[in-house]
Amino acid sequence: MNQLTRLTAVLGALLIAGCATAPEGSRVDYDPWEPLNRNLYAVNDAADKAILKPIAKGYKFILPDFARRGITNFSRNLATPLNSINHFLQGKPRDGTNEFARFLFNSTLGIGGLIDIAEKGGLERKPEDFGQTFAVWGIPEGPYVIVPFIGPRSLSHAVSLPLNIWADPLWHYEVSSVRDKLEILRIINLRANLLTAERFLEDSKDPYVTLRESYLQNRQYEIHDGDPPIDDDFYEEFDEAFEDFDDDPGNDGG
Repeated sequence: MNQLTRLTAVLGALLIAGCATAPEGSRVDYDPWEPLNRNLYAVNDAADKAILKPIAKGYKFILPDFARRGITNFSRNLATPLNSINHFLQGKPRDGTNEFARFLFNSTLGIGGLIDIAEKGGLERKPEDFGQTFAVWGIPEGPYVIVPFIGPRSLSHAVSLPLNIWADPLWHYEVSSVRDKLEILRIINLRANLLTAERFLEDSKDPYVTLRESYLQNRQYEIHDGDPPIDDDFYEEFDEAFEDFDDDPGNDGG
């Protein structure tokens, strides 16, 4: 715990320094380290295509839907304490209590979280993380970064990773042989769940930019609890893209 605290403090200092020097202005300024990020993205993409993606495809082919749904529920249940802590830290005790109740119901009646009993009972899942809490506290998101073998993050989101890991009950499970296997299973299951969603990247002229813009938009949506401030630049880009779509002679509406 002390090591984690020291690590978080060091990373926090780096975050403050990074935010203080980060450029401001256009959307491109969110990515001042683009050359490095593009190289890291290429490394992540190559590793994914060589190792994780083929495993995820085999996993999805072998396991039936209900089994994968159970593993997804199990993973989400382990994240519930993280959600609850951050709701309380953000001054949302009702949502924090909601997540705590979800954890109790799903961990017991839901057979360790394999079945989302709480959602069936009307307790909706409300995920939060420490990066979102930092934003609520007024700490800037900072530049866009690609974390090796993890993927896109804002700087504050990346800095908060040690705290997010600490809040995961599986991290504190002492039987490493079981803990490590469960963690690998969670990673493979998450990757399998993304197989369908990644098609929009494959069809993109520049997957790096598509991923960056999608992440930044979604991150704002998460931080503002589904009601982000209107980004005029984004909607101008969207309108232009829509006009291009209408002008495409190959688009016959079919």
